[in-house]
Amino acid sequence: MRVTDPRLVELADIIDGKGHGQYGLSDINQRQHALQAALLAEQEDAGAALVTAALLHDIGHMVHDLGHDPAAAGIDDRHEELGHDWLVRWFGPEVTEPVRLHVAAKRYLCAVDPTYFGRLSRDSVTSLALQGGPMSPAEVAAFEALAEHAAAVRLRRWDEAAKVKDLPTPGFDHFSPYVAACLRAPDAR
Repeated sequence: MRVTDPRLVELADIIDGKGHGQYGLSDINQRQHALQAALLAEQEDAGAALVTAALLHDIGHMVHDLGHDPAAAGIDDRHEELGHDWLVRWFGPEVTEPVRLHVAAKRYLCAVDPTYFGRLSRDSVTSLALQGGPMSPAEVAAFEALAEHAAAVRLRRWDEAAKVKDLPTPGFDHFSPYVAACLRAPDAR
């Protein structure tokens, strides 16, 4: 598919251009991580909104200038909020809320799934401490009350799994029909 919508071009430029920075402490870059997450969502027939959210969930890392691993410097880059705020101009909550909530979903899973913490990568463990650690029971209840909590948990599981060195994936163009299907009309908000 030839990308012609300027919003798709901008997103492709970010993923393909700025996505070559290292993804935390992993042996992959941001682009590979985004494409792997989207592929995992597609393989689970997650639908256009969640495939798009998986592809763009870490765009906040690519639109700030804090470097590739701010957590190592003790900085929570709040990439989930940056990404949400950046994406909300073009997408509805079915895409933006899982993006906004994927860090909360990590905290949630660490609280409710006794095996989840052990599956976190080193940089996810580091950032978890900066992000508030596992949720308290009250936070768990509040998170479960959110309409998009289940979507955010699915996204979080793909996020954690999408760190495989040298995994072949399709490029951004392959996923652009999903993204295009989720774009709002240019003047809608």
